[in-house]
Amino acid sequence: MTRAADTARLLGAGGSILGSLDVGGGQIGGRRNIAINGAMQVAQRGTTTGQGNASAYSAVDRMNIHGGGTAGRLTSSQDSDSPVFLGNSLKLACTTADTSIAAAEFLLLEQKLEGQDLQQLEFNQSSAKATTVSFYVKGNAAAQYTFALQYHLSGGTARWFTKGFAVTTDWARITITIPGDTQASSGSDYGIADNNATGANLIIWLHGGTNFSSGTHQDTAWADRVYTTLLQDNQTSFYDSTNRTFFFTGFQFEVGSVATQFEHMSFGEQLGLCQRYFQQSYVHGTAAGTANTDVGRVIRFADAQQSYAGHWITFKTEMRAAPTGNVYNTVTGNADSIRDDNGNHNADVSGAATHGMHVYANNSAIGASEGVKAQFTADAEI
Repeated sequence: MTRAADTARLLGAGGSILGSLDVGGGQIGGRRNIAINGAMQVAQRGTTTGQGNASAYSAVDRMNIHGGGTAGRLTSSQDSDSPVFLGNSLKLACTTADTSIAAAEFLLLEQKLEGQDLQQLEFNQSSAKATTVSFYVKGNAAAQYTFALQYHLSGGTARWFTKGFAVTTDWARITITIPGDTQASSGSDYGIADNNATGANLIIWLHGGTNFSSGTHQDTAWADRVYTTLLQDNQTSFYDSTNRTFFFTGFQFEVGSVATQFEHMSFGEQLGLCQRYFQQSYVHGTAAGTANTDVGRVIRFADAQQSYAGHWITFKTEMRAAPTGNVYNTVTGNADSIRDDNGNHNADVSGAATHGMHVYANNSAIGASEGVKAQFTADAEI
């Protein structure tokens, strides 16, 4: 082959070397993965967490474990078991089984995305973009679970796309291509709102009663979903046995009809993205309320006065919304408490904004020029 022919082959029909890179209509350069912390690197709150049937962000950042109505319980943890090129995974392990499933029970793992980060999808337009979700999974035994993409429309309704997938005892990549939804509604105001509220949920359904499965499930089609059709017909219950485990990593959501290689980002980049939603003064991986910890970005009140001690915290990055703030004693770990050279004092948070918040104590027992310290958390999760 001549050099000219070889060059032509590389350039492709488009006359550019980029013409040979077909990513199914998605972007070629820049950040591709819309999901955050897909490699399960960041675990600010602690690496192992017990979970009941309430909604909670636990273990790895940005992954919400949402349950309701079930007696089943689990632990979630950041785990080193992962595909060779990914260092971590999220492990869910059933600790209390629930084999008598009431109709309204459910358990799901989800990431919520801001609407303003989804405008490139051109949802509810004739030009609506196809997207692809991919992730790596395995478990202790074969299982069938359901992926769901839920878009929240500015008109107040929701659109659903669902697809069942299988889990085995070996790591496998699941790839699901989602067509663009060109006709969510006949109304004109039914796109995804361009704001910091929830625009979409990326969901893994792990357990559900007949309220979610009594209808006929339909894969791969957009719908104003009736809840009874959400789960695939042979859905496994994660709570069927205390032996049940579910491992999850390599989570990617991208524009286009092709699943590209997982996009690796540095730990620092991912941590910064996660801190838009949650940040704390504790050392990474240390759970809030941990006692006898005087390390990390501890609040130090430099100008304590006899009747008042206060400190303004400037956040490491702008948060999604004014957060819920909490303050913790550095020695006892108690919430709503600070520590000076002589003891513990009640404390609180005020003036929370996206850029910072005020931590203060009103207690005449604090002596002038006392060394006052505390830890904090700030939560602006969707």
